[in-house]
Amino acid sequence: MSLNATPAGERVHIAFFGRRNAGKSSLVNAFTGQDLAIVSDVKGTTTDPVYKAMELLPLGPVQIIDTPGIDDEGALGELRVKKTRQVLNKTDLAILVADATASLGKAEEDLLSLIKDKGIPYLLAWNKADLLEAVPEEGENTLWVSALTGLHIHELKEKAARLAGQEGPKRPLIADLLRTGDTVVLVVPIDKAAPKGRLILPQQQTIRDVLEAGASALVCRDTELAITLDGMARPPRLVVTDSQAFAKVAKIVPESVPLTSFSILMARYKGDLPLTVAGAQTIYDLKDGDKVLVAEGCTHHRQCEDIGTVKLPRWIHEATGVNPDYTFCSGREYPEDLSPYKLVIHCGGCTLGEREMKYRQRSAADQGIPITNYGILIALLNGILARTVAPFPDVNGLLKGASDRTAQNI
Repeated sequence: MSLNATPAGERVHIAFFGRRNAGKSSLVNAFTGQDLAIVSDVKGTTTDPVYKAMELLPLGPVQIIDTPGIDDEGALGELRVKKTRQVLNKTDLAILVADATASLGKAEEDLLSLIKDKGIPYLLAWNKADLLEAVPEEGENTLWVSALTGLHIHELKEKAARLAGQEGPKRPLIADLLRTGDTVVLVVPIDKAAPKGRLILPQQQTIRDVLEAGASALVCRDTELAITLDGMARPPRLVVTDSQAFAKVAKIVPESVPLTSFSILMARYKGDLPLTVAGAQTIYDLKDGDKVLVAEGCTHHRQCEDIGTVKLPRWIHEATGVNPDYTFCSGREYPEDLSPYKLVIHCGGCTLGEREMKYRQRSAADQGIPITNYGILIALLNGILARTVAPFPDVNGLLKGASDRTAQNI
C-alpha cells in the first residue's frame, strides 16, 4: 500500500440502501461521478455489496458502498438482504434511496428503524424526482433528487459530507502520548511473515502519528534493538513493538522505559481498550473443549506459522495447559451469534473502520462473551500485561493481579 493512500479502515463509510429498481445504483453512479455500479431495469442486478474509495470534499477520503436491494426474494435473496443489513455495522452514514413516485414500503421502513436504532446518521433520498410535476422542498434528513438529470446531486453530496463529519476527529493513535521532540523506538521484526518491500498498516500509521505529534520515529528490528537503545543519547519516550516479539523485547527494554505494541495501540484507537483488557484475563478460566473464536479483519494467505491459527493456540496451551476448540473467521464474515463461544480473540482490526470494530466488541459484550485483542493476550501470556498497558492509566485498575501471573515465555 502506498504511504499516500488512505486505508479503507480510515475512510468514512457511506452506504446506499434501497429497494430493487429504486434507482439506487444509478444514484451511486451520479454521486461518485463514475460508473461504479451496474445499472439495469432487471430487478436484483446488484447481488453483492460494491465498494469504491473516493474523495468527498470537504469531508475527505470516503468509502462508497452500493448494496443489494432490501426487498430481494427467495432463499438467495434472503442471503443478499442479510449481507445488506451487515453493511450497517460498518456504515458511518446511511443513504436510503426511495422511489419518489411511490411511498415507503415495509422493507424501507424496517431498515430506517434499524438505522435509527443503531444511531447511524442517515439521509432519505427520494430518487426519480424528475418524474414529479413539482419537487417538494428538502427537509433536515430528506432530499428529492434525480440520478437521471443530476437534480440536487450536488446538494446530496454536501449534506452527506456535513452529516458524516459530525462525529468530529478520531482519537490519535499515539500522538496524545507524546510531546514535541520525543523519540519513539518502533520495533519491526523482519521475518518470512513480513510483507516484502513494505511495512504493515499499523506500523505505517504509527509512524505518521508520531510525526504529527512533532516527535521522531526510530525504526529498528528486534535483532538490533539493544544496539539502538545503547546508542541513544537519552532514553526513548516509548518503545512500540510487534506483539509477537514481546518476550524478547521486554527483556531488552529497561523497566523505566514504557513499552507497548502496535496491536495494543490499535485496540485503544479502534475500540474499547478496558473491555479487551478485561476479556484477556478470562483466558485462565478456559477448560478443555471450550469454544474460542479467533477473528481477523483482513484476509490473507495463512503461512505455516500463522499467528491466529498456529501461534496463539500454541501459546495459550503452553501458558494454561488447556486445549480449547478453536473457530477461525476473517474478513467481513463475523458471526452474529457469539453464544457458543467462551472467548473471542480479535486482531488489531487495522483494516476495519472504528464503527465496525466497536460493533464487534459491543456484540460480544451484549451477549456476555469476553473479547480481547491479539497484543493484549500475548502480553498477558508473557506476564507483562500491566507493563504494556501502563501508558494508558484508564485500564490499570482492571488488572486483577495479571502482572503476578506466571506464564512461560513465548
